[in-house]
Amino acid sequence: MLPSSCDTFVVYFPATDYSAGEKVECTYIEIEQVLHTYAVVLSKPAWLWGAEMGANEHQVCVGNEAVWGRESADGDEALLGMDLVRLALERANTAERAVDVITELLEKYGQGGSCMEDESGFTYHNSFLISDRTEAWLLETSGKYWAAERVEEGYRNISNQYGITTKIDKEHPGMREYARSKGWWDGETQFNFATVYSFMTTARIEEAGNRYCEGKKLLEKSNGHITAEVMMDILRDKDSGINMEGMFMTTGSMVSVIPKDPDLPGVHYFTATPDPERSVFKPFIFVEHLKPLKETTSPSYGADDPVKKKPRFQSKPDRKHELFVKHELVAAIIDSHKERGKKITESMRQLEKEKMTEMEEHLSVGVEEPDFLVNLFSESVKEEIAVYGKR
Repeated sequence: MLPSSCDTFVVYFPATDYSAGEKVECTYIEIEQVLHTYAVVLSKPAWLWGAEMGANEHQVCVGNEAVWGRESADGDEALLGMDLVRLALERANTAERAVDVITELLEKYGQGGSCMEDESGFTYHNSFLISDRTEAWLLETSGKYWAAERVEEGYRNISNQYGITTKIDKEHPGMREYARSKGWWDGETQFNFATVYSFMTTARIEEAGNRYCEGKKLLEKSNGHITAEVMMDILRDKDSGINMEGMFMTTGSMVSVIPKDPDLPGVHYFTATPDPERSVFKPFIFVEHLKPLKETTSPSYGADDPVKKKPRFQSKPDRKHELFVKHELVAAIIDSHKERGKKITESMRQLEKEKMTEMEEHLSVGVEEPDFLVNLFSESVKEEIAVYGKR
């Protein structure tokens, strides 16, 4: 699916019932809670409420990316795009319903607020890639305005720029008129969302060298036979810029395999660590009685968290989880000791391969002993840590 670019942990929340009138506190604002939320597994920045990507018990998957365009992304604190990812997963049992959840919340509460754990005021609009067992949707936003496209075949990628052009299957009712009132569209030529709402032309979007175009090329190369291994290789690709380095380093990655057969489980692979090239994709399957994912959950600071106090971000607490700390040490060895690093990486890949082989059986015949999978992800994390211990 998608790489993440914030300090990330992987967490599971069970399905929960709520009373009428209850509220849910998101990153910056409080909104009305629903009566029932679905079980979710999330890859999320440690400092905020929402998530960059994840899945729910109905095998709905959502990931988001930052996008910028003609409309300013500055504004009052509201829902973050990452809050909308989590809210959609908690409230939607299909991909199309997730589109509706996000757009309804966008209309009611808006989007806004700093998207980094500092005072930089880094803000953006959001695009979302959403899928379930039978279909996928691309949803792109600009302030409260939005367009959505049903993906009917093949592949689709998103990466920091608008990608919906003339095929629009759902849209904000005022989206075209707003663009016309701004002088971005003449009201007569064929409406192209990316051209109208972007800084750049469609030709620029396809220009070689950017992540969107390079990702598209890598997917095209494997079109028709895109497997979990292929997706992991793509997410590990540094030449394309997909596996990012530097200030916006890729710090978490996710790949989901969702069979169309409702009797078969979805398998969701997460790294929960930076740089997928130096990480292990570990499997998660929704079953009853799942245990908390302690090894990849960051410390909680509650009401004392600097994100919750105003002015915000006056300090930055240590949010590293157990696996992150172990991985950080091993990553340094991989960088500084070529031969040792090579052996460690080979052991990591071997563990990943073994886990994927085990998952193939579940993807083929289903889950016959669900109790054996309640600690699947956590046990995989412990095996990864054990590999590090042999360094």
